[in-house]
Amino acid sequence: MDSRHFPARTVLFERETSGVTYRVPALLYIPCVAKLLAFAEERLSVDDAHANLLVLRRGTFYKNYVEWEDMRALETATLAHHRSMNPCPIYDELTGVVFLFFIAVLGRTPEAFQIITGQNAARLCYVSSSDQGISWSHVTDLTQQVIGRTIEDWATFALGPGHGIQLKSGRLLLPAYAYHIDCKECFGKLCKTTPHAFTFYSDDHGQSWDFGEFIPNLQTVECQMVSVDEEDGSNVLYCNARSPLGFRVQALSVDDGAVFQPGQLVQRLVEPPHGCHGSIIGFQAPLYYMHHMVQRETRSVNSSDFLPQPSTEKRYQCPPPAAGSVPWVSLCSQSLFYQQESLTLCRTSSGHHSNFLGLRSSGDVHTEHKQHNTGTISKSDFNFQIPTWVLYSHPTSSRSRVNLGIYLSTFPREADTWTEPWVIYEGPSAYSDLAYIELPYSEFSITGIPAIGFACLYENGVRSPYEQISFSMFTLHEVLQNIPLTTSSLGSKHPSDGKKSWWKTCDIS
Repeated sequence: MDSRHFPARTVLFERETSGVTYRVPALLYIPCVAKLLAFAEERLSVDDAHANLLVLRRGTFYKNYVEWEDMRALETATLAHHRSMNPCPIYDELTGVVFLFFIAVLGRTPEAFQIITGQNAARLCYVSSSDQGISWSHVTDLTQQVIGRTIEDWATFALGPGHGIQLKSGRLLLPAYAYHIDCKECFGKLCKTTPHAFTFYSDDHGQSWDFGEFIPNLQTVECQMVSVDEEDGSNVLYCNARSPLGFRVQALSVDDGAVFQPGQLVQRLVEPPHGCHGSIIGFQAPLYYMHHMVQRETRSVNSSDFLPQPSTEKRYQCPPPAAGSVPWVSLCSQSLFYQQESLTLCRTSSGHHSNFLGLRSSGDVHTEHKQHNTGTISKSDFNFQIPTWVLYSHPTSSRSRVNLGIYLSTFPREADTWTEPWVIYEGPSAYSDLAYIELPYSEFSITGIPAIGFACLYENGVRSPYEQISFSMFTLHEVLQNIPLTTSSLGSKHPSDGKKSWWKTCDIS
């Protein structure tokens, strides 16, 4: 992979000389207090069967760095004689409660043994915090209350891992998967099972929980979900899941996760042998891109008509980072969002719909032409819903867990709209979890619109992917600047420009 720019990286968890290993990262951002919660499994060795406790590091997000507290074990997130695995945090914005869901697995029983025998050893558990992760409740075991006798049909199950989401309705949604027992003692095997992704959900702020139906067709394992708005006002729940089929699987739900439509292979998103966990995060398409799309409906416009040009004489200077923090070096570069040159944004045609940077455009959008200046762009400028874009993190190789990449889709319900990856870590890397962060302060915003930032917590190392769990932050601008050009996903490459930034080098036609 030819990736010239890497975001700053801070190691949060590192394998100890005793053999204690930290695996399965989960990341949660609490915007109202600018706190980051980074979770992981503490294992006595790299082996799944040697998982032990869940651990946490709390971070405080400042203007250009994160200051991290020391690691601590979550002593209440345990069941007696069980090991705690698959951290899956979710934040209820309406109540301010953080739920940390996980599975508790009996003794050292490996997942493979449960799958072969059909004897489930996993429990559905959570702890909660009302003070942003400072203190945690005693553990609650929901297995009997939520799953009940259905668990007799599951050889085993697990959560996420990684973050859950809250929908606009207030529904809390946890990604999950189970190995359904298709038949016992058949075809010479003790048990025949098939893995299926699904959701656990709550409509009463976590007081009670239920679960939805399986993705019906393709084998799906570890997964994450995103609520996707479309500009025609519709909404779908998008699931992206690990699969042993060589590619990721995606599936859609139109009823907030109760039922999923049949899954489909995403051939742009390859899996290494046996697959690997990946993360997705959704965010609103930037209004300045949408503004340009609307302007293109009425007249030819140069981006400088409505985007302020940065001063070449005044640069934002980063203050010295505090000890134990990660400086946001990439945000202090010469170009924060736009270079001095005029930007060229593109519209292309793909399949049956119009495409703006791969974004589906409604054919009956009508806008009244207005003279815009460099003032704040608001949603009132548009008579359609601002659509959701999705970011995805995952190893980029089909041969091994190596070279962690960031992919972007501006219309995720179509499997062929994913970009090529920007590799943010070259070398062995595996599980990851993404978080979305708005950057509201003026240094990193355009015309009063909060800048779009992301955080990624990921496994990495030099010889093995399981030596460290690292934390990086980057902006949407960096993603757009570093995604390689392709002719198949986002239109033709400009013949006279060899730059890699596809968002600047497309022809307008």
